[in-house]
Amino acid sequence: MLAGAMMAGLAAAASHAAQPVRLVVAFPPGGPADTLARVLARELADDLKESVIVENKPGANGAIAITYVMRGPADGSVLFLSSAGAIAINPSLYPSLPYKPLEDLAPISLVVHTPEVLVVAPGNPARSAADFVAASRQQAKPANLASSGIGSMPHMAIELFKQQTKVGFLHVAYKGAAPAISGTIGGHVDGFFGDVSGLMPFIGDKQLRAIGVAAPRRLKALPDVPTLAEQGIPNVEASNWYGVFGPKGMSPERVASLNAAVGRALTAKALVDNLATQGVEPTGSTPQAFRELIQRDTEKWAKVIKDGKIKAE
Repeated sequence: MLAGAMMAGLAAAASHAAQPVRLVVAFPPGGPADTLARVLARELADDLKESVIVENKPGANGAIAITYVMRGPADGSVLFLSSAGAIAINPSLYPSLPYKPLEDLAPISLVVHTPEVLVVAPGNPARSAADFVAASRQQAKPANLASSGIGSMPHMAIELFKQQTKVGFLHVAYKGAAPAISGTIGGHVDGFFGDVSGLMPFIGDKQLRAIGVAAPRRLKALPDVPTLAEQGIPNVEASNWYGVFGPKGMSPERVASLNAAVGRALTAKALVDNLATQGVEPTGSTPQAFRELIQRDTEKWAKVIKDGKIKAE
């Protein structure tokens, strides 16, 4: 009987080991989130000595991916790499969401902060965010600012920017960052708040000029670009962070082991170098610190959405 139990246990362990870990992302292949997921998956696979595959499940503002993860086994074989939008913004933007992030998911670790950066076309006379605000105050109509969509992190940055400057900038919501960037380069809009990771190629090619960073300190990748606070525009901080989650019900031991694995993965040279090309640095955390960040951001963006009377499309 003992031998039989041992064989059954070994068979179960072998079955679990043979099952790959699935890292789910709520975005299609090819974008920044997908790229981050694949680099992270490679490093986690090396660390865990298990296969880690990326599964793309875009749509419904992240709800499809989250629902899939929620229904997965709570053994660490199904993980979720999410941006702040689906976790900290959507609950206030969509009152009938089929999920509650901190009830249905287990935060494992923050991975990276991707602060918002204000950019303009090279032909724009503004050399700083302060210049941009001053010029808009003198115009008959305030300048317009593009975002990647209603309720996006760039939209949240615009709302904070409007509140702190007391300037009624016109919000122009594009369907994604790519058309918003094209519209800014082409002069169809005056400026754009975007994730630094998506803007670096255009800033590097001088197709766009960065004039302010919505972060508490300057970015290593853009050392000459002052924060908005440095320019007299305080309390405009917006970061579309990414982090790893699992389904609720995971054991504390499994959460802790995965947190440690993510932490080690974030020190890998290949991952650090890849993130550096996107203008960001890895930023790990404990599960509790990550949970507290989510709680703070959820409260913060709920107030911005309420004050700005923002309604989902």
